[in-house]
Amino acid sequence: MQTLKFGLYNGDHLEKAAPAGHSAYLVFQHGYKRGDYYQVEVDKAPAYLVVQLDAALSPALIYVTAPTFRYAIPFDDQREWPYPDGAFAGHKHYASVRFAAPDEIAARRNLAVNSHDLREAKDVFPHASANAETRGEYVFFARNAIDGYVANESHGNFPFQSWGIDQREDAELTVDFGRPVTIDTLILTLRADYPHDTYWTDGTALFSDGSQLPLTMAKTAGPQPYTFAAKTVTWVRLTALKRAQGTEFFPALTELAVIGKNAE
Repeated sequence: MQTLKFGLYNGDHLEKAAPAGHSAYLVFQHGYKRGDYYQVEVDKAPAYLVVQLDAALSPALIYVTAPTFRYAIPFDDQREWPYPDGAFAGHKHYASVRFAAPDEIAARRNLAVNSHDLREAKDVFPHASANAETRGEYVFFARNAIDGYVANESHGNFPFQSWGIDQREDAELTVDFGRPVTIDTLILTLRADYPHDTYWTDGTALFSDGSQLPLTMAKTAGPQPYTFAAKTVTWVRLTALKRAQGTEFFPALTELAVIGKNAE
């Protein structure tokens, strides 16, 4: 049986640890300190894990390609802007991690969603990155486009965090899966804080296999699905995004879903 270790650290100091096993949880009844982070160590990588590092966050099925995974505790604007009230705050904390079950790993699902993605994440997938994020503010980071929240009638703090493009005409967003996956559907939910916002009329989905999918978008608050013949890829990128003509406002993406399953 696979085994993992789970602990809360500050620098090199171990604050609290759970017994090693196939799953683990920690109860921490103190306020977090700056520099605190959770660390998960698996006996063999790569591995699929289900993590929930705060009771206010949805559990996430992640794929780790290195034996050690760290998650830094957010503070100040990093915590208050993109997360629900109370996340990582106060003095009563519960965090858990376990290996994913075979049926969870094999299931058809949204392969892009990751409530625990971090801008600086390495060796942890799915992961979103972009060449533009409005003013470098947490509420406009690329990670917000895969966090699972689709509220889009406003902009700014939770639950209206989004990927903002900083008025860049060459803005691109990439979702990396870290391994081959077989996909056949994209679903885009544009931010729809009209008239503050505008929208994109066209774009392109570029895939790691070199193929492309043209995207025609509408001015709507609803999800916009795009289906195509199944393909096996390791990443997808939104590029060549065209703002609606005659508008000077702010196009933004609330959520990108990528539907499929792990490649056989």
